[in-house]
Amino acid sequence: MAQKVGIKDVARQAGVSLGTVSNVLNRPDMVSEDTRVRVQAVIDRLGYVRSESARQLRAGRSRTVGLLVLDMRNPFFVDLASGAEREARAAGLGVMVCNSAQDPAEEAEYLSLFAEQRVHGVLVSPADSTRANIDAFRRHGIPFVLVDRGAQGATDCSVSVDDVAGAALAVRHLAGGGHRSIAYVSGPPGLQQVRDRRSGALRALAEEGLPADSLQELPVDRLDVSAGRDAGARLLGLARRPTAVFCANDLLALGVLQSLFAAGVRVPEDMALVGYDDIEFAAAAAVPLTSVRQPAVHMGALAARMLLDEAAADPGTHEHRQVVLQPELVVRRSSLRSG
Repeated sequence: MAQKVGIKDVARQAGVSLGTVSNVLNRPDMVSEDTRVRVQAVIDRLGYVRSESARQLRAGRSRTVGLLVLDMRNPFFVDLASGAEREARAAGLGVMVCNSAQDPAEEAEYLSLFAEQRVHGVLVSPADSTRANIDAFRRHGIPFVLVDRGAQGATDCSVSVDDVAGAALAVRHLAGGGHRSIAYVSGPPGLQQVRDRRSGALRALAEEGLPADSLQELPVDRLDVSAGRDAGARLLGLARRPTAVFCANDLLALGVLQSLFAAGVRVPEDMALVGYDDIEFAAAAAVPLTSVRQPAVHMGALAARMLLDEAAADPGTHEHRQVVLQPELVVRRSSLRSG
């Protein structure tokens, strides 16, 4: 195994002090051109790579931003990460993306890892509805921004979408199409987004003069295609089968669509379908999917920008912001009445 080259090896080979090598690496303007060229040639020849972890210990904070999402398999979070990475890279920072898989215990472990790594800051879409993990992480003094979740009070920064309004758009659209019995394929009840989307659906029904029992909820444990297929099978077995389905995200809607197709149920002729997030696959589905669009890339970029602002602010001077973005309903064939 090749022996690791250290800064002492560079100094010895170049015939200079350790301080001179350090200046070449960190403050090249303090070194003469001849010395800088000579030292850099030795660095290149030996293949020396400085220890970023050691530099981080001296600086007290790394050049990495932590991003903790609920489900990296969901294209919504891929888009969110893309926006965050763009802003971080523009500031000379990297992004470490981690997946809690909607598990509060996994979330706690990753937040501890971020603290150990002394990351520059953290963007987190919380899995823990009790906020215990966030409150524990707060003690480390590392800046963080909640993403896809609104903050409670003015003690944290957050960027979210108005999910109550988004769900209301979806269900109002279905009710306006003549549907009087609608299923809501929800998700883990611990997720605030799932609860808010249910509230928005009920609000829309009330506005349309329909009773609350016009909405039949079909809860699922996960927000993925497989769970959507399971929900679709349960939907087909209901004694009072609804004429429309609203799903808490597009992956669930795509799974429901697969179940309906397999059973010979036509979409939208026999049953209308609406999803949430407007991921790329929504428009490319066998029946293009009506969906509530969230500005995922913009959300990630805005959250990263807010995080960088907080990290650069003097302690005690930063003013926390809670930004709520508005969703948009994108209507496609899956919810349009025939004829």
